[in-house]
Amino acid sequence: MTALTLALPQRYPRSFLLLAAIVWLALYQALVPVSEAIVATLPVQRDSHLGAALQFFLYDTPKVVLLLTAVVFVMGIVNTWFTPERTRALLAGRSEGASNVLAAGLGIVTPFCSCSAVPLFIGFVQAGVPLGVTFSFLIAAPMVNEVALALLLGLFGWQIALLYLTLGLSVAIMAGWVIGRLKMEAHLEDWVRDMPRVQIAAGLTQLTLAERIDAGFASVRSIVGKVWPYILAGIAVGAGIHGWVPQDFMASFMGKDAWWSVPLAVLIGVPMYTNAAGIIPVVQALLAKGAALGTVLAFMMSVIALSLPEMIILRKVLKPGLIATFVGVVACGILIVGFIFNLVI
Repeated sequence: MTALTLALPQRYPRSFLLLAAIVWLALYQALVPVSEAIVATLPVQRDSHLGAALQFFLYDTPKVVLLLTAVVFVMGIVNTWFTPERTRALLAGRSEGASNVLAAGLGIVTPFCSCSAVPLFIGFVQAGVPLGVTFSFLIAAPMVNEVALALLLGLFGWQIALLYLTLGLSVAIMAGWVIGRLKMEAHLEDWVRDMPRVQIAAGLTQLTLAERIDAGFASVRSIVGKVWPYILAGIAVGAGIHGWVPQDFMASFMGKDAWWSVPLAVLIGVPMYTNAAGIIPVVQALLAKGAALGTVLAFMMSVIALSLPEMIILRKVLKPGLIATFVGVVACGILIVGFIFNLVI
């Protein structure tokens, strides 16, 4: 890179954002012709199983990476206004109900991963955030995150992305509210329940646009750098399904006619460990092969919201009864979502 290119975000941040958007759009528009041209140069038939799988992989890989990079960069900038500390301060001292809605909404724009579940949970308890509100946040943050929404928008369109956003927030809000009504504070580990409460001020962080752009780059390095293996693995699985699985095969056990398809999808999804970047390309291929939308959404939600590693991590602060309640309530919400959308769509 030239010195001007390196200095552009710092010296001319608005010009850099405009130029970056133009370059991104140009690359995105070139994906289809480039992927088809590459496949055409390979010694395979385009309409063969291998040809279809290769075109899927060569098109979806850069597409997903471009979408992920753009949205993570933008959300990295947005997150400079919504740090975890400020989130705790915004939720502290509020009652349930409306706070569940606020917590779920903040979960979308607040940085979160499974490894941060315990420190976030402890911080919420110390700040006096009600247990049900905390769970609304912890459910929404991994499930309705910027990565999931970006990939759904790019792969399926705004209708499916909006549908997933609505469903995910509904599950997070209602599950958190139910857990709050059950009054299960006694099922926190004793050392967590006995921690002294702290007061946190919700101060604004004053940063320049250039500094916020730096934060966007840092998010790209951190998040994209971590999830790219999942992206490749997910797209490879999706390419295999796209190229070799018969059209009617997935419909036979993930279609609308199989009443047990939604519970089976949730049971399969709960013990799996991946994230939105890895599972959404698989979802795309499943839908193309005849799987029902409600079943696939239930599978996707269970994988993202109820990952086994997160449950193991949360065991440090929650007793088994509360973990089982959390899994049961969220799983019931996901089942309802799957059944409803298989009925109406």
